Order: sequence, then structure tokens, then C-alpha cells
Amino acid sequence: MRRRTLTAVALTVVPLPLALAAGCAPVAGLHDDGRARDVKAPLALWADRTPAPRVRDEDPGDQRAVPGIARVPSGSMKDTDPAAVVRADIASDGDRPPAPGAVRSPVLHDLTDDGKPDLISAVDLDARTSLLRVYSVRDQVVTRVLAMRAVLAGVELAAGHLAVREPTKDPRYVSVTDYVWDGRRMGLWDLTLDEYRTPQNPLPTAPSNAPSPGAPA
Repeated sequence: MRRRTLTAVALTVVPLPLALAAGCAPVAGLHDDGRARDVKAPLALWADRTPAPRVRDEDPGDQRAVPGIARVPSGSMKDTDPAAVVRADIASDGDRPPAPGAVRSPVLHDLTDDGKPDLISAVDLDARTSLLRVYSVRDQVVTRVLAMRAVLAGVELAAGHLAVREPTKDPRYVSVTDYVWDGRRMGLWDLTLDEYRTPQNPLPTAPSNAPSPGAPA
């Protein structure tokens, strides 16, 4: 009798957890979330209109000899006067020579992969816009190999690349344009987005209120 009583109790108790679990568990299976969005091909506006080819002067990698600068037998930009090169180049564009304080410190670095330093210079036109120029000696002639007008959020050298960082509409990010010497000219290598950095914050950091690694969220 005792054994049968225990068995009866066991049979009565066992289904209770199952019933409780069934009451708490979500209903399995498919759900109707409403009508799915219709997928349509992009609608091209004014498909019959295309821009004219870029004019020569708009090509950042267009090469041009800088007039009024003596030939450089050594083939190295370190044997030139950087300020004179920049003044002569800008004057050849029909613009007024920049004020001394508008020209940033010159940088000598081999970008053309010939073992001799090239000249990288920037001229600030106003508080926002700058001219970025790269000069090299080609066949003893001082030659401009890169010229662009940009809002310079930063300029970096890495693995032979000249990376130009410019602001975007989103203040958290900058666009990064990489230029590299392809054996004949400075050409566009890559376009990417990167997090905005300042001299005070050169690398992205986690927000101060972010949980430490391993801490509960």
C-alpha cells in the first residue's frame, strides 16, 4: 500500500513543473510580422546625362614643371629652397604668393620610390581650406606631382602612401584618400572612412562610461 501511495504522489507531482514551464514559455513557430517591403531596383534619374571628362587641371596627379627653379643635378628635393618652390608654383597658377605664416613646415620624404626625398608642402588659404602639394625632381627638373585643395583634418605617411584625411558631414568620421606612386605618377589608391582624431585624442578611445572588460552590462 505504501508503495502505491508514493507512486500516486509521484504521478501527481511530475506534471506540475511541465505545466508551469508551458505557461511561461513563448509560443513557438512562425509569426506574421506584416507585409514585407517590396524590393525594387534603383530608379536612375536623368540616365541620359553624363558629366564631361575631368579637365587636366582638375587631376591631382597631373605633373607640371615648376617654372623659375634651377635644375637639380642631384635629383633630390633636399637640395632646393622649399619656400621658393612653393612661391614659384603658386605664382605660376596666377595666384598671389602666400604669406610666410600660411605655409606649413616643409616635409621631406621619399614618395616616388627612387631613394631620394620629395617635398610635401601645405598652404593654408584660410582657417579651413588648404592647398596640398608634392614636388619631386624628374630628370633634374623640379616637378609638381600632386596638387589638391582640401580641408585637411590630417595628413599621414604610411608604407609609401600619402593619406589625406578630410571631414565628413558626420563629425565622428573622416574620409581618408590614399595616394601612392605607381611608377609613373601619384594616383588614387584607396578611399575609406575612419574615426575622427585630434592631436589631443590621436587614437579612438572608449567612452568614459563604457563598462570595463568582463564587467556586467
